[in-house]
Amino acid sequence: MATVESFPTVAQIRSAFPALSRMAAGKPVAYFDGPGGTQVPRPVAEAMVEYLYHHNANTHWAYPTSAETDAALADARDVFAAFLNGDPDEIAFGANMTTLTMHLARALVRTWAPGDELVVTELDHHANVDPWIEAARDRGLTVRRVRMLPESGTLDWDDLRRHLSAKTKLLAIGAASNALGTITDVAAAARLAHAVGALVFVDGVHYAPHHLPDVRALGCDGFACSAYKFYGPHVGVMWLARDLFAATPFPRLIPASDVPPECAETGTLDHEGIVGAAAAVMWLATLAGDAGDLRSRLSRTFRVLHDRSDELLRQLWDGLTALPGLRLFGQPPGTPRTPTVAFVAGDLGSEVLARRLGQSGIFVSHGDFYAHTVVSRLGRQPDGIVRAGCACYTTEEDVRRLLEGVRQLTARESVHV
Repeated sequence: MATVESFPTVAQIRSAFPALSRMAAGKPVAYFDGPGGTQVPRPVAEAMVEYLYHHNANTHWAYPTSAETDAALADARDVFAAFLNGDPDEIAFGANMTTLTMHLARALVRTWAPGDELVVTELDHHANVDPWIEAARDRGLTVRRVRMLPESGTLDWDDLRRHLSAKTKLLAIGAASNALGTITDVAAAARLAHAVGALVFVDGVHYAPHHLPDVRALGCDGFACSAYKFYGPHVGVMWLARDLFAATPFPRLIPASDVPPECAETGTLDHEGIVGAAAAVMWLATLAGDAGDLRSRLSRTFRVLHDRSDELLRQLWDGLTALPGLRLFGQPPGTPRTPTVAFVAGDLGSEVLARRLGQSGIFVSHGDFYAHTVVSRLGRQPDGIVRAGCACYTTEEDVRRLLEGVRQLTARESVHV
């Protein structure tokens, strides 16, 4: 079993990522853009290349490479069943979380009637808001939106309770805010929703890179995430509880399978991407050694990475707080959150700040990150906010460079003013 002492150092982890050799302004690039998509380790790309070179085929035919492709997809379902604590026949793949959610929403509303209600939240990425709104509009359903509290960047739980009723068919809720890093107590929300007979669908895209998902413990009925947020390629993964999967009338072509999980998958899938997504999970597990089953190894990896990222978060938060003219959003360290920090720097525009940091090799994101309502409620439209997130390859030196870069740019701006 891997202990903290035997767990790979950050330097050892970084050696697996070719992207980290990129230089800018004479220094290695410091990637803080992980909340929008992490870099990829060699084993993931190698798994994809190996599949394409030696096993590339379509599925369900009676020749070797087709059978090998079937086996690769079955293996990937096994891997993600362990990752999410579900079962392989509850795992569907798609282009991304947004596409999978659109598809599910269209299917589920077929079983509901005008007057039924859906509940979404202001704290969510719009991938778990707009698919439900669009589907509800077509079906004549009512959508209720739970407020976020701008001062804390958290959900208004009293407002959630007010919106849930016997008319509620589904609560769509995010496990973690991709803009602010806020982690929401999904299990508590699920208990409230289930008490009125509603389903619960969880956007786990920003949660899954930082906390090992457990769909059983969360008590949800559906959960979706994206592999490119945890060191894999651009592939979406959706878990649906078996009974819900079987009862959902997914739109499909007549010859296509009507059996879960393939009934939720349209057309020919991104086979090499699915192989790479599974390889990303397996790579995370290898960091914990080879003792125990896949789920237990993943659990050890996530515990160590969580402790490391918590320390980086504290350094980043405290350092930004100490800089004059900066405004941080969301919950401070020590509260349920991910190592993702959102801030603005006085009158220096978010895009300007991100571009100037990028010129010195510090890559941060800017805008609203499709959490449009969150940023609007913060009063930051249209300029948006700056977002910096820590990943498994982030170092204390990266954090120091980001803090120093922001300090220099804001100092320069104040002198010009």
